[in-house]
Amino acid sequence: MARLRNQLIVLLLAATLLPLAATVWWAASLLELSLRYSAAADLDATSRTLERVGREFYQRSRESLKSDAVAGRLAPQRYRASERAGWPEAVLEFWDSAQPERFRTASPKGSRLEYMQRHAGEVLVWSSSLEPVAMEEIAEQIRQARRTAEAASARGLRRGFTLLFLLLVLTTWAAPLALLVYFATRVSRPIHALTEALTQVASGRQGVRIGIERRDEVGQAIRAFNHMAEELEQQRSRLVYLTQLASWQTLARKMAHELKNSLTPIRLTMEELLARQDQAGGEFTRQAAEIVAEEVAALERRVRAFSQFAAEPPVRPEALDLRAIVEERVRLLSNGHPEVSYELRLAGELPPAWADPDLVRGILTNLLENAAEAAGPGGRVLVTGKPADGKIILEVHDSGPGLSEHARQTLFEPTISFKKTGMGLGLSIARKSALLCGGDILLVEGELGGAGFRVVLPSHVSQPSPDR
Repeated sequence: MARLRNQLIVLLLAATLLPLAATVWWAASLLELSLRYSAAADLDATSRTLERVGREFYQRSRESLKSDAVAGRLAPQRYRASERAGWPEAVLEFWDSAQPERFRTASPKGSRLEYMQRHAGEVLVWSSSLEPVAMEEIAEQIRQARRTAEAASARGLRRGFTLLFLLLVLTTWAAPLALLVYFATRVSRPIHALTEALTQVASGRQGVRIGIERRDEVGQAIRAFNHMAEELEQQRSRLVYLTQLASWQTLARKMAHELKNSLTPIRLTMEELLARQDQAGGEFTRQAAEIVAEEVAALERRVRAFSQFAAEPPVRPEALDLRAIVEERVRLLSNGHPEVSYELRLAGELPPAWADPDLVRGILTNLLENAAEAAGPGGRVLVTGKPADGKIILEVHDSGPGLSEHARQTLFEPTISFKKTGMGLGLSIARKSALLCGGDILLVEGELGGAGFRVVLPSHVSQPSPDR
């Protein structure tokens, strides 16, 4: 990952060389240009002197115009109130201001000076020429000179341009470099985590997950990896179970064969002995022979169970109406357990499953029978069903005492049971049937306080069409 990060950093360095060269050229040009402002102090002094001269000239022009107006040497222009509609804007503004008198410069470019006075319901205006002086033009030139001098002073010549150069370097080179280092690390970190996780999965640790949340392509890769790791973990668990199951099946075949070879002559001998018994001691012999025959028959039933467990039945999947199969199994088994209460909670829109109907019936029979026996008289059995992610989930819950920790660990391993009603192979056969159908059986938390089993079956809707 450091290699990828370094490549991104080198890429940014190459991309910023041109902006860096442009920045150096620009800064050098500005520095050279700043030397031209060395006369800024003289320019500032000249502008201030010119400003004082202009003010003095303007003040004397005002006094001269007012003196001529008072002495009657100039004739005023009269603006009567009755003719107000035709007054110029400057006269209207003066009248509305309620001032007794006002001076103003008039165009062009402030080359005329006007003196306005309020008098007996009318406005008197005297004017005189300031030629060749244009006050507005002089004022604008003074302002421009002052702005130029102040700008040159504020820059501080070499110091100001040096700081500007450093700022430009920082913004055009150092800042992008820092951003790239940040983004390179941000990109390389999840990729590094993904590589490490792939290495661990390759070494056999399917439980590894990446907890980084992103919305870009890297995030999609992380989500795909987590999904793949989860699928691999489930597939590995199923493969281990099937491998163990194959070993148990081989052992079951051998045991069934050996037991059958031994039981058959025992049964025939006892039947022959029972047929040839004499009268003396015949009752004891008959009872002994019946006991042996019954036990042999029980052993033969176990041999048949082992044979069924070891067999590989053909799987013929088809579209199944699980609602009908579940209702039919519950109706059939409830007759054998009338003291148990059954409840069905199936989704309204339950798509057809894709599985072997005989295997599904065997799975449901085993789980419902075990649930009824665990619940006991007055107990409850709950069956739920719903679609989820292209599969169909069936669950069977009972209100029994639940399972011990040891029973949970060896729940699906084939065992030998000497109960009259069980052989110890039911759950192993049921899970094998579910795996053959493309699904599985899992132990879940019981909703009624007892045990809970989940049957996962593929949906017929998710199966590829024949023309694909």
